Amino acid sequence: MRGAAVAVLLLVPLAACSSSGSGAPATDGEAGGPAADEGRPATVTVTPRGRDVRAGVPVRVTAAGGTLASVTVTDADGRSLGGALAADGSGWTSRRKIVPGASYTVTTVTATGAGRKNTVKSAFTTAGTDEVNKVDWRPGANTTVGVAQPVSLVFDNPVTDKAAVERELKLTTSNGTRGSWAWLEDHSGRDRIDWRPKEYWKPGTKVTLTAELNGTDSGDGGWFVRDYSTSFTIGASRIVEVDLDRKQLTLVRDGRKVRTIPVSGGTPGGDKRSWRGTAVLMAKEGTINMNSETVGLGDAYDKMVDHSMRLTWSGMYAHAAPWNDKWMGRANRSSGCIGMSAADAAWFYAQVRPGDPFEIRGRDTKGVVAPGNGFGAWNVSWPDWQARSALR
Repeated sequence: MRGAAVAVLLLVPLAACSSSGSGAPATDGEAGGPAADEGRPATVTVTPRGRDVRAGVPVRVTAAGGTLASVTVTDADGRSLGGALAADGSGWTSRRKIVPGASYTVTTVTATGAGRKNTVKSAFTTAGTDEVNKVDWRPGANTTVGVAQPVSLVFDNPVTDKAAVERELKLTTSNGTRGSWAWLEDHSGRDRIDWRPKEYWKPGTKVTLTAELNGTDSGDGGWFVRDYSTSFTIGASRIVEVDLDRKQLTLVRDGRKVRTIPVSGGTPGGDKRSWRGTAVLMAKEGTINMNSETVGLGDAYDKMVDHSMRLTWSGMYAHAAPWNDKWMGRANRSSGCIGMSAADAAWFYAQVRPGDPFEIRGRDTKGVVAPGNGFGAWNVSWPDWQARSALR
């Protein structure tokens, strides 16, 4: 039968001189051999068992008429599926779930009332899958990031069983920082889950994410067939205050204002306005080609731009804009980005790192940066952020 079949095994003693009534030697899993005079054999139940069973469940072993001394579950590559015995030896459950398209061998050792140990092996295979879900995550491993950097996982395929996926995400910090996961829609339209603290990270915090997703069914989007992990460190506090009304940008490091420089933001009154709210520096991209057609602004510009720092997926950057020098500190005349002189941009580019927050305010803007448009998590109130968890 396909599915989670159940095997009931009668275990017999394995000894060099043991034999069945017919004179043939007893083998693992066969009923036979001395039982009545050396202790009744234990009855062991293993689930699942059979061929093409459904993945995504743990292996369970129980014993009646004896106790489990040990249970070992290995896959075809010899990797062990760890687990734990019940305190009374009556059962064992694997810590991880079985994965699609795999074969497993279960080796069980039991102790009978007569003090003898019996060993038996069983095997089962899991059904394969036509759909595999994958994850793109940030930040990368062994990086140092700013105090506003969330942990962000974007999924290739839809996640309809969000609770099952979220349960497998374990985040630990060096100082017990508390936070919450929240599900949101990425700017690409894909499902995404981010973790952030209630307030900005404390500098020096070490963070580790372990996503034990292998063998987890995401629902309509298919199965995960691997685990993911990353670790990173929170660097010094650098907060960028952008006042579009005053056309200036101020860098605040560890609570102290370092420097204020004149800028020119998005042109008021239309699609070229800038976003407001907190945008987190996503990446320092250096010199790149910027083409207005990629952000729906027609053929307004197509040029190479130096010291480019991405703030949103929708195309807002902070960067050098020497062609707008006459407007720096005087008027907002960009196509939505935060422009500065070449000299100021070179200095500023060297000061900041991904994960630093840009706190942008101004009267005439396109609105607040959405949570999935880059890292807009800080524009959601803490109660609303917590409510986005599938486990609340």
